[in-house]
Formats: sequence, structure tokens, C-alpha cells
Amino acid sequence: MRQRTEHRRPREFTRWGLGFTLLVVLAAGSSAAAGGAGDATDRLAPPRPEPLTQYRAFRRMHARSENFGQEGWLDAWTELDARGFRYQIVSERGSDAIRSRVLKAVLKREQDLVEHGDPGSAALTLDNYDFQDATQGDGEQYVQMKPKRKDVLLLDGRMVLSQDGSELLRVEGRLTRNPSFWTSLVNVVRHYARLDGVRVPIATESVAKVKFAGTSHFDVRYEYETINGRPVSLAARRTASSLSASR
Repeated sequence: MRQRTEHRRPREFTRWGLGFTLLVVLAAGSSAAAGGAGDATDRLAPPRPEPLTQYRAFRRMHARSENFGQEGWLDAWTELDARGFRYQIVSERGSDAIRSRVLKAVLKREQDLVEHGDPGSAALTLDNYDFQDATQGDGEQYVQMKPKRKDVLLLDGRMVLSQDGSELLRVEGRLTRNPSFWTSLVNVVRHYARLDGVRVPIATESVAKVKFAGTSHFDVRYEYETINGRPVSLAARRTASSLSASR
């Protein structure tokens, strides 16, 4: 029995890696989709933010499996522009399996999604969602968003706006469709900030139930160097750093 268990564990971990890779990529969406608010910005007070078209950012990534008791970290420079999505890994530590089967696979999969996918399929637009009237609470406004179809890129949840409704702070909810047989109850929170007039994602957190791995976690933080071809100002860097520290 012991020998059989030892042989099964790598296969189970490989399945977890596959399922969790799908989870974090689809939950976070492609970089272009995650940055665009689309029609949802019509609900915000003017001026309407400049759309995100390109960036260079330092990305800190972390994933862990509770049942396996393993976790891994990876830091990488990432770039998005008209040529596509590129990345360069600069440091990594922790579990070899998580780094190779999850974190590195996420970057490669995101590259493929940007090249072959449709960024608009995940955007906060009227093509994808029905939006309800905003309600007030705890110094914020809440806009319930109901997806118009079951899709692994869409969330059943809400937008959280600033108290005056002028800024999109975060989007939180559950994926309307599980990305694979191995994953269920996928909860996602995406944090946003307006840096130098452009709304960008600054953090994403995902939690899901993964077969064999139990509750599994993934989080990513963005530190921008350039946005839409312009260097990020010192004030914007401080704003992003302050917001990241409060997560």
C-alpha cells in the first residue's frame, strides 16, 4: 500500500498543477482584459480613465496548496504591448513542482491567451454583464454584476467603487464556470488603482477547492515601471506601494 501511495502522489500533484494553472490564469484573466473596465466606467464620475494599452511591470507571484503543504514564489518582469505579452523570470524559491507546474505555467499560459485569446471576453462590459444600481455601505459603493453567460472568465459578484463612485477599487466574486474538473468554488478578488490617469490591476487573489490539494491559494502583485509607454511617476509609485501594503 505504501508503494502505491508513493506512486499516486506525483500524479495527483500533476493533476493539481494542471487544474490550478487553469484556475489562476482564467481567474486573473489576461493582462489586457484585467486592466480594462469597458462599459463599467460609464458609471464612474468623469474624467473617464485612459485605457490600458501597454505596460512594463514587476510581478510578484505566490501559490500554495494546503493539503500538500507546499508553496512557491516567483518574481518576473512582464511586458504587454502591440507585440504581445513577454516575461523574464528574475528570482524564484520554494517548491520546484509549484514553480514549474503552476507559476511558470501561468506566465506561459497568459502569453498564449494574449496571443490567441479575446481580451474583450473578460471585460466589464454590457456585452458580458448586467449591472445593477449602486448601493452605499462602509464608505464605498457596490454594484452587483451578473454575467450574461457561464464562462470561466466571468465572475458572479460585484464591483466596489469609491465613496463618490469615481474610482473602481476592486472586483470580487466567484467564477460562473469551473475552469476544469479538478477545481471548484473559485473565488477571485481583483484590486485596481488609477496610476497617472490609467486604471490598472495592482493585485489579484484567488482561492479554490482543488481535488487532492484541498484549498489552494494564488496571489500576484504588480509594480509598474511604465504604463502606456510613459514612466510611472513617483507619486503613482507611492500610491501603488501604499495600496499594496494595505492588502
